[in-house]
Amino acid sequence: MTADRAGRTVAIASMLVSAALATAKIAVGLNANSTAVVSDGLESVGDVLTSGLVLFGLVIAAKPPDSEHPYGHGRLETLSALVVGMILIASGSLIAFRSLQRAWESQHAPAAYAIWPLVASIAVKSAMSLSKWRLGRRIRSAALTADAWHDTVDILSGTVALIAVAITLADPVRFAAADHLGGSAVGFIVIFVGIRVVRDTTLQLMDTMPEPEDMQRIREVGLSVPGALGIEKCFARKTGLQWHVDLHLDVDPAMSVFASHQIASEVRARIREKLDWVADVLVHVEPHMLDTISNSRHGKS
Repeated sequence: MTADRAGRTVAIASMLVSAALATAKIAVGLNANSTAVVSDGLESVGDVLTSGLVLFGLVIAAKPPDSEHPYGHGRLETLSALVVGMILIASGSLIAFRSLQRAWESQHAPAAYAIWPLVASIAVKSAMSLSKWRLGRRIRSAALTADAWHDTVDILSGTVALIAVAITLADPVRFAAADHLGGSAVGFIVIFVGIRVVRDTTLQLMDTMPEPEDMQRIREVGLSVPGALGIEKCFARKTGLQWHVDLHLDVDPAMSVFASHQIASEVRARIREKLDWVADVLVHVEPHMLDTISNSRHGKS
């Protein structure tokens, strides 16, 4: 199964599971009179929408490059992750605000059965978060990683809601507001994770370079080609699931244009072959020791 198809399969499964959990938590929360459970259910409704955005981003990102998009359509996958983060911030704010409002209202204690959809949600979301983390890191998907963060939020929010309901059930008179305060805590957790997702995806849209280890690996693979004498500059930017690399390759200055072009083509092919996370490589051929010659002309040591 290809990386994009695996991502789409996970996104579809996530939508179905989140829809079922949201329905169960909202229905049980309303019947059991639990603000924390309803808040967690509303957060799960957001999961359905965000998984849909992830699916949309992965489908569009898989489209091949065309004349108007020579670098492909991968940036839409990153944009979908950014929208996921913004939805998290908005939904978390609404959940926190409404839950704090209800904390000061007179309410009946929730029913004991309110804890069961929370327990089920924590178990299911733990498995889903782990699978998305692994796949998202393997295929380098910002959207799928953002959705994994969202599932991590579900685990935290479900745990907080469970604790809040348990405290209220333990002493409904003394801790009557605990259920509502737990709902607000869920909202603040969602806001925090949303800010984290927005930060990470914004850095990608600003063409932040890969990790130094990844850049070093590009250089090592490129220099393994016979005739590649050095790599003067090397840049990379992410477009969806893969990276586009620009590098300046040093070759023998006495070499013919044809021969230097052959080396450059081999460097490009080898990097793409060895590093499956690199979509393409643009190689600029330079004469070896160009910097030394240029510096000597300007009186630099």
